[in-house]
Amino acid sequence: MGSWPGRRAAISNYPWKQSSKPHKYHNQAAFVFILRKRKMAKERGLISPSDFAQLQKYMEYSTKKVSDVLKLFEDGEMAEYLQGDAIGYEGFQQFLKIYLEVDNVPGHLSQALFQSFQTGYYIEDTVREDVVCLSDVSCYFSLLEGGRPEDKLEFTFKLYDTDRNGILDSSEVDRIIIQMMRMAEYLDWDVSELRPILQQMMKEIDYDGSGSVSLAEWLRAGATTVPLLVLLGLEMTLKDNGQHMWRPKRFPRPVYCNLCESSIGLGKQGLSCNPSGETAAAVSGAARPPGEEDAGWGSSWGADLSPSGAVCKYVVHDRCAMKALPCEVSTYAKSRKDIGVQSHVWVRGGCESGRCDRCQKKIRIYHSLVGLHCVWCHLEIHDDCLPAMGHECDCGLLRDHILPPSSIYPSVLASGQERKTSKISQKTVDDLSLSTSEALRIDPVSNTHPLLVFVNPKSGGKQGERVLWKFQYLLNPRQVFNLLKDGPEPGLRFFRDVPDYRILVCGGDGTVGWILESIDKANLPFVPPVAVLPLGTGNDLARCLRWGGGYEGQNLGKILKDLEASKVVHMDRWSVEVIPQQTEEKSDPVPFHIINNYFSIGVDASIAHRFHIMREKYPEKFNSRMKNKLWYFEFATSESIFSTCKKLEESLTVEICGKPLDLSSLSLEGIAVLNIPSTHGGSNLWGDTKRPHGDVHGINQALGATARVITDPDILKTCVPDLSDKRLEVVGLEGAIEIGQIYTKLKNAGHRLAKCSEITFHTTKTLPMQIDGEPWMQTPCTIKITHRNQMPMLVGPPPRSSNFFGFLC
Repeated sequence: MGSWPGRRAAISNYPWKQSSKPHKYHNQAAFVFILRKRKMAKERGLISPSDFAQLQKYMEYSTKKVSDVLKLFEDGEMAEYLQGDAIGYEGFQQFLKIYLEVDNVPGHLSQALFQSFQTGYYIEDTVREDVVCLSDVSCYFSLLEGGRPEDKLEFTFKLYDTDRNGILDSSEVDRIIIQMMRMAEYLDWDVSELRPILQQMMKEIDYDGSGSVSLAEWLRAGATTVPLLVLLGLEMTLKDNGQHMWRPKRFPRPVYCNLCESSIGLGKQGLSCNPSGETAAAVSGAARPPGEEDAGWGSSWGADLSPSGAVCKYVVHDRCAMKALPCEVSTYAKSRKDIGVQSHVWVRGGCESGRCDRCQKKIRIYHSLVGLHCVWCHLEIHDDCLPAMGHECDCGLLRDHILPPSSIYPSVLASGQERKTSKISQKTVDDLSLSTSEALRIDPVSNTHPLLVFVNPKSGGKQGERVLWKFQYLLNPRQVFNLLKDGPEPGLRFFRDVPDYRILVCGGDGTVGWILESIDKANLPFVPPVAVLPLGTGNDLARCLRWGGGYEGQNLGKILKDLEASKVVHMDRWSVEVIPQQTEEKSDPVPFHIINNYFSIGVDASIAHRFHIMREKYPEKFNSRMKNKLWYFEFATSESIFSTCKKLEESLTVEICGKPLDLSSLSLEGIAVLNIPSTHGGSNLWGDTKRPHGDVHGINQALGATARVITDPDILKTCVPDLSDKRLEVVGLEGAIEIGQIYTKLKNAGHRLAKCSEITFHTTKTLPMQIDGEPWMQTPCTIKITHRNQMPMLVGPPPRSSNFFGFLC
């Protein structure tokens, strides 16, 4: 790796940007928080963000592991520095030199680190105020290393097994409880009642009742007792610590600093305590370093903030951030007395309406610094009206969706019996999959429907990112998950045992399909209904479910109220099996194996494929819905000229529930198989069918459940699309011009070919195909489409126009 001086120079000149080793930055904010929260360190000085960045770079270039250094202290040349299980400052310096592979660690950095590890908890008489526990130092540095949770569990077991007899006796277990008490303090939990709970939890880990804990029992506990990992510091994404979530922001209107009450300046930049998973500063009071670009600062310090803590919208100058009082908002209950009943959380200022909700008189707006607003119910009141307000908060107009902090609490605060019933099902160590969210329990308010929100920030341009921030403010941030971070699995695990919850997916049709597939795989005890906030370009499913063709900045509170009035419909989903023939040609990968919206072969898939190829090559040309439509029109025009899929019926055969479909009398360029009556951003290829008056379920009900195949043209004229009838609509397309006519309403529909519950295609040449808008080129093959299952979806309230989407009424 070269000499250390060269590496050291590289560190000092290293720009502020995220490392290619994301696991180190994954725990960065948590580690800094640990150091900052030590009570002794508050008075003696803290490491600065730049110091911590330098420490990170030391570690990145070092080849040593904590376990390597410990061997030298326990059995090697560094044993002379040990004082029981403690080391003094000189020994700590030696630890850093060996671990970081550096001759001289900057004095201010090593001193600040040493002071941060000092604590008021003393385990043995040999541990004095001028020493630190080697076990503590080792544990916390190991947090910044990669590795599996079970490896860290084994490492921690060996740290606490001081007599090296392969078991943890009662004294060693007591030391572990002390360590967990410290971590609970770092997380700002109320520890007054915690010790007996932890003692009981550690007793339960002794599965064979021998009075000691073996390594096998310890590893098993790590798989079934997630709070153990959190409280040992091995799983540190849980942060609810009074830190402001600073986000650099330029203000388009006059804004005043909540701390010094002077103007920040119109168009000037300050810091706002707002939710953001990408650009917030993760360290309380840590303003952006002088000369550093906003993007660099944000990517380094805000990499793991969602979900973390609720926000108070506190606004300050950069220079005032370090003096700001702690954020007064918490996202979960930290003691038993806070569980069950939610209290108002009043924050000064932010009274945007200018009128008191208690006395209805005007609030004198002085630079938005007067009055009080509640973070959870959003009531705004005068200071004088505060004594008249009740203690309990009902979470306001959005109470049906909100999980208040009183409904979320650490599992270790549950009673012993509750903990036994809430433990994760037995897993083998090889299948260990842990999440901090599993260290928390949810007990929602009765008669509510808590909302689990998934947001794809990349959907809809910057709309997705803004929607993420807004929902983190309107709801509890622990309900809102950024899909680009860890996907949907953490959210589904967190809400797994919550009754009557609902899911809102903010993204395009592809994002919705991703969530539905994840729900399938999660094997949930209760399958929640899913609503859609459309952020993509096509949004065909959202259109059919009455959530609109695309979010354009509407009031999210109103959308949430519409969600309360929604109804459940069970949407069919279809399995697709592609069996290629043996040819020398190679197919593109099949994008999906499940159909939620539609499947097609031929002309429309060809247009979509050309659109997809161009967008992949030149993404900057496809950054708005209008541009996308213009490009689509251009490719459709080209396809109408060249007719690449002409006489499609000569290249494929179609079987409907085992019976051949006669296409000889038609000249087709495409065939579409529809599960919903919307394709390509709003085209209804099946066309409208007027529902018979007074027939609730339409003509489909009259056909009966046994009518698996309908090919009679006269009957097909009266068939109404229904996304829950376990049947597909099959439509023939003459060409790109016909598709354009249907899209522009110049023509009612394509050729209705069949309505069926199963369909098989046999192709004899390479053809373009697509599933739910994702195209690919497929060599000769057999394609089988069969019914898979149904998924509960939420349909928006009926629109004012009486016949719009009438098939869902």
